Amino acid sequence: MAKPVRATQVELDNAVQALRAGEVVAFPTETVYGLGANAQHEAAVAKIFALKGRPASHPLIVHLDSARYLHRWAREVPEAAQKLAARFWPGPLTLVLPRASNVLDLITGGQDTVAVRVPAHPMAQQLLTAFGGGIAAPSANRYGHVSPTRADHVRDEFGDALGVVLDGGECKLGLESTIVACVGDSVRMLRPGQITLSQLRREVGEVHSGAAEDSPRVPGSTLAHYAPATPLRLVEGGQIERLAAELSAAGQRVGVLAQRPPVGTYRHVTWVNAGTRVEAFGHDLYTHLRALDKAGASCLLVQEVPADERWDAVRDRLSRAAASTGELAVPEASS
Repeated sequence: MAKPVRATQVELDNAVQALRAGEVVAFPTETVYGLGANAQHEAAVAKIFALKGRPASHPLIVHLDSARYLHRWAREVPEAAQKLAARFWPGPLTLVLPRASNVLDLITGGQDTVAVRVPAHPMAQQLLTAFGGGIAAPSANRYGHVSPTRADHVRDEFGDALGVVLDGGECKLGLESTIVACVGDSVRMLRPGQITLSQLRREVGEVHSGAAEDSPRVPGSTLAHYAPATPLRLVEGGQIERLAAELSAAGQRVGVLAQRPPVGTYRHVTWVNAGTRVEAFGHDLYTHLRALDKAGASCLLVQEVPADERWDAVRDRLSRAAASTGELAVPEASS
């Protein structure tokens, strides 16, 4: 049976009381589950960093229930940001804007910008409306780990350390939001997500892609991120089965995430066929990585995804997950 996407009144009251008491609450969004605290309570926000093991320089996203409260967090909202908010909110878009003076340094990582989003998930909207303020929330996982798309993923990460977890079922999208900085006259996409560069450009014209030297630091922008504990390697589609077969023949247990089923049968290989549809692949990516992480493999082989902007978000997450591994951590097969 599918989980409800709305909280009961008791669940909602408990979560709001916890936020007002300076506690941390996990809640679903349409992208991934968030680890939230009252964005105006410095001690509460500090608990997020402590729970995640997150560096203080890594900024958080402030979640609001409506764009009408944006002026409380940003000292200015450029025209491009207004257009993007009107088109994509509520939804998987985070805007980086010049911060208002009242925004905590801990939220911004000490920068002069703040990241803000209006999520579309009904339970997130319930929580934000009932709380009546901004909720600062990164993904609800240990820093650098695979993001959670189900409530049980959150519990696996934190166990009893987290008192309130709102279960809104499986996240609809499964990948983090697109992040766009609108500072001065520049519009720049700093993290790809479901909303593509082409979609952004259709709304506001010129949009740069990737971080520049003076770009704000944003969540998920470190080279190594989104990583399972098992070393992960990206492999060309034509080579993945050969490499898996050779490693298996050498007695090594291997996890494979591919876009097709295997041709052969291999004793030590756990093979996941994630298919060729980008929406399904992205939706299931973190669930598949978590499952393969528990398979007892010495390494994970993941098929490289197509060079198409629809796959940019998936490619970004996989490249950062692979960067967390390091070259020497993954066994090589003989040629």
